[in-house]
Amino acid sequence: MSDTSADKDNTPVTDEGATATSAAAGDAAPGAAAGSTAQKIAELNRRLEQAQDPGSEKAKARRDEAGLSTPRQRIDALVDEGSFMEIGALGQAPGDPTAPYGDGVVTGYGRINGRPVAVYAHDKSVYGGSVGETFGKKVCEVMDMAARTGCPIIGINDSGGARIQDAVTSLAMYSEIARRQIPLSGQSPQISILLGPSAGGAVYAPIITDFVIAVEGRTQMFVTGPAVIESVTGEKVSMEELGGARQQARNGNISHVAVSEEEAFNYVKDLVDFLPSSAFDDPPEFWAPGDEITERDLELNHVIPNDPNAGYDIMEVLTRIFDDDNVLEIQDDYGPNVTTAFARIDGKTVGVVANQPMVLAGCLDADAAEKAARFIRICDAYNIPIVFVTDTPGYMPGTEQERAGLIHRGAKLAFALAEASVPKLTVIVRKAFGGGYAVMGSKNMGADVNFAWPTAQIAVMGAEAAVLMMKGKELAAMPPEKRLAAKKMFLDFYNANMTSPYVAAERGYLDGVIVPEETRVRLRQALRQLRGKRVVDPTKKHNILPM
Repeated sequence: MSDTSADKDNTPVTDEGATATSAAAGDAAPGAAAGSTAQKIAELNRRLEQAQDPGSEKAKARRDEAGLSTPRQRIDALVDEGSFMEIGALGQAPGDPTAPYGDGVVTGYGRINGRPVAVYAHDKSVYGGSVGETFGKKVCEVMDMAARTGCPIIGINDSGGARIQDAVTSLAMYSEIARRQIPLSGQSPQISILLGPSAGGAVYAPIITDFVIAVEGRTQMFVTGPAVIESVTGEKVSMEELGGARQQARNGNISHVAVSEEEAFNYVKDLVDFLPSSAFDDPPEFWAPGDEITERDLELNHVIPNDPNAGYDIMEVLTRIFDDDNVLEIQDDYGPNVTTAFARIDGKTVGVVANQPMVLAGCLDADAAEKAARFIRICDAYNIPIVFVTDTPGYMPGTEQERAGLIHRGAKLAFALAEASVPKLTVIVRKAFGGGYAVMGSKNMGADVNFAWPTAQIAVMGAEAAVLMMKGKELAAMPPEKRLAAKKMFLDFYNANMTSPYVAAERGYLDGVIVPEETRVRLRQALRQLRGKRVVDPTKKHNILPM
């Protein structure tokens, strides 16, 4: 809810006040006639100075005691030095000449690493950062500019929600903001940074954006707060347990949890470097190593354990198959059995979808499938090629997963893969079993180039599961002293004739079985070949997502 009491201490801005200030300005400028240009400039400067930090002394004292930065300081920390151009600094709530300037939000344009962005930051010291009429109009203006010019829009959120005293006007402004988010979606990147509590309407706007960045210990987000929940259901829960940054990251509502405000801004700067300004532009290009095999490439030959059931960190692979080890993870706290990230090949951005054997052996569960599907759609919207790095025994079995909606949530991954028209490359580094093989970048689902390492295993299921399904009764009937040798013979036969990557290569489902050290160069060559890829979509309004 909004905190309107914080603003009654603001210095009134009335016609009488302006006249008195103008007279004082005239006294300070000897020789200036009443109503002169010098006097008007002095009055403008007075108003602009007041607009720099317009909250009440009480509200600003609370902010300072808490060690929080001002909205303008936050914007300055995000954009290039000296690049911020503010708009609407003198905006006020209509009908109240004593209303503070800004109406609870700072809006304008700047640059991040030389590229234009639109930005707004809530001012918690003015009406608690709640949404009012002028607030809404200012935010809508920068969103409209982002749509017209094709640039990212970044919101720094620290809001009290709807402004109660503005009644339906506040709700109308929320709706105006939301209405602009939809046409912007997939056209210009939308990024939200949450630096305080967000509840009700204040949480719906950021959750619609492409990326949501939170700060540990500072961010809380929920539809209804602990007090309302207790009054309705009797359940007692703390703010942090209900909507803390880590909890909401595990719920799938946050892209990245930063340890500090500074780290949050640095993460966004890195993120913007991976993204195009709009769907009609290319991301910025960076230096890339050549086609010569490097020490980092050679290390790939020793990453995969000899034991096919042993775990390893997929990041050991990802930091070596791209240009460098700059791999920016997205939603690392949610569905961690799949890693989604941005990296670069040949100096250009690619999206990465990789199984993580350290979590659930790399199985695909409902959360991981939904996470990967959304990331694929983000990459496809912004024309970013996708690299799948596959090591999965398939979809996660169990009653819990069935109750979680694995059928329809798992289908979203297949849907997103088949729908995406950007270049899609796949490297199978170890297991690719069952439905996991299909949805993790198989050629049959529309991937363009598929490679496998000699350590790859591709089959309907693994050998252990296959022996149970196909030979279980036969083995059970054998004398115990013969059972182990018979099982090993079947496992060896199955692995040689069913799971071998050469079987898939013989049938044309792989474009090559490659030495791991060649992966970076082969991906680079394949992406260059696919640069001119074009897909003509059928004429229809849109697809229908799985239930």
